[in-house]
Amino acid sequence: MGKTTTAINLSAGLAREGYTTLLVDLDIQASATHGLYGPLLSDQASVTEVFNGEAGISDIIVKTGTEKMMLAPSKETLSNVERKLARQRDGEKVLKEALRDAALKKFSFVIIDTAPYLGMVTLNALLACHRVIVPVTAEYLPLLGLKLLEDTLQGLRNEHNARFQVLGYLITMYDPRERMTLEAEDLLKRRFGEMVFPTPIRINTKLKASPARRTTAFQYEGEEGRGAEDYQQLTLEVLRRLGERG
Repeated sequence: MGKTTTAINLSAGLAREGYTTLLVDLDIQASATHGLYGPLLSDQASVTEVFNGEAGISDIIVKTGTEKMMLAPSKETLSNVERKLARQRDGEKVLKEALRDAALKKFSFVIIDTAPYLGMVTLNALLACHRVIVPVTAEYLPLLGLKLLEDTLQGLRNEHNARFQVLGYLITMYDPRERMTLEAEDLLKRRFGEMVFPTPIRINTKLKASPARRTTAFQYEGEEGRGAEDYQQLTLEVLRRLGERG
């Protein structure tokens, strides 16, 4: 929960800090695309064409309403790519190769929003990336899945010699009035310590509403909004962990 919202608003936060940022939408529901740009035209190229070898990522990029933030959009046809990649030689490395596009060197950051399950498209994202942020809803059941996630990520490192590392665990849907929220936060911090981002993303109805208006939290709420404040803090912490800020 909070995966796409985080991808959108972290990308916007980095762009607001002056970093040219590309958000790649690899969710078959195209949630980031709908939340920033709107549905694509039937003949408009998307990441589907990138995986099919019919376009480069630089060919499909569109602008967003945030300066310095661009989008590589998706559409529902991405669901057709999974089986093709599974049959293809080195099908798990297509995105990694596509991101070598020289035109992408102008971007300081590339953020990838993935589907919430491990298919071939998500595997492509993990093998192409350097860092992973894990959003965790402050509830009991999502915490149970973290051990499986850890094992899966380690298995991918071993099997594919993948070099990605977990940058941190981000608590989302945080409501300090709820006892379960506080218990989940305590469990997460005892297990992962400083790997848990210090500022959680508080539960916020405006965050849920902003995609319907194709805006980020910063645009929809303004500078003083709760969501804008939380994602600004996350942005600064991400930059600090990456060594971009002291």
